[in-house]
Amino acid sequence: MTSRRRFLQSSVLAASAAALPSLAASAHDATPGAVKGARVVSTWDFGVGANQAAWPVLAAGGSALDAVEAGARWAEADLCNSTVGRCGNPDRDGVLTLDASIMDGDGRCGAVAALEDIAHPISVARRVMERTPHVLLVGAGAQQFAIEQGFPKQPLLTDKARAAWNEWRKTSKYQPQINAERLDNARPGDKSNHDTLGMLAIDASGKLAGACTTSGMAWKLHGRVGDSPIIGAGLYVDNEVGAATASGVGEEMLRNAASFLVVELMRQGRSPDEACREAIDRVVRKRPQASKTLQVCFLAINKHGEVGAHALHRGFVYAVCDAGKRDALLDSRSVYTTQQT
Repeated sequence: MTSRRRFLQSSVLAASAAALPSLAASAHDATPGAVKGARVVSTWDFGVGANQAAWPVLAAGGSALDAVEAGARWAEADLCNSTVGRCGNPDRDGVLTLDASIMDGDGRCGAVAALEDIAHPISVARRVMERTPHVLLVGAGAQQFAIEQGFPKQPLLTDKARAAWNEWRKTSKYQPQINAERLDNARPGDKSNHDTLGMLAIDASGKLAGACTTSGMAWKLHGRVGDSPIIGAGLYVDNEVGAATASGVGEEMLRNAASFLVVELMRQGRSPDEACREAIDRVVRKRPQASKTLQVCFLAINKHGEVGAHALHRGFVYAVCDAGKRDALLDSRSVYTTQQT
């Protein structure tokens, strides 16, 4: 069995990802002044940039919660991606709505869904967590709360996204794609039109936190909410065990309380990799035909800083940043090694 103290290795990136050890083993490579014991991981190739935005918080001894918020804010504002933040594609009515969730390892959490015209849903989600008795605010109520909290209301739909929507309207066909726009022969990172940014971090004190932010599926029905803002589906964090986040088609995560499932499997003794794979196996058993055309991806970290990832179809990549490795991009293992048609 592959060592539990190794990250997943891929044929594409085997040389650079040969053996990413546990936090305790990697502390001696720490860069000068860096805090030992901290690590942040994120989904997809844009996770590299998100990790780099989060890392200064961890390197300065800051909290995992502050780190994942900083990384998610980078994705929402500085990244221009069709499935995250201000450059996201709209729904079928031409309306851009954003979803986000944030969770601390002590069980505190907050989320917003179907939020319009607010640039940083992750920070609004944190305000929900810290300043209300609630977990989730949606739609007009979420926007009203954000404005009351001082977040500016501003139009976010870009000309590029509007043009893409107008082109889509010619057929009005809604068909979620596996790793949308990723070429079969491309190196991971060559295309970046994917889904959720999910981030998980452990700080120097051993505390965990996680964040998700997304504009959801392009051309969705107005009002559709995926897994990203749903605690237990797109994100779950527990200081006693570990944390997990999901990406892909959110409906599958919702049907299986997927991120909670991954954490509970780690609680039962599975490694992060084993837990991610077992959760995907459960999705496949329940919906074998749908699983051939829909992507499901999991990323997990346990309380020791060990990381694992697994996807239903090939093409899922994730980014790792700690004191020894600042910009590692790894290719996840998958159940199916070829794209299903």
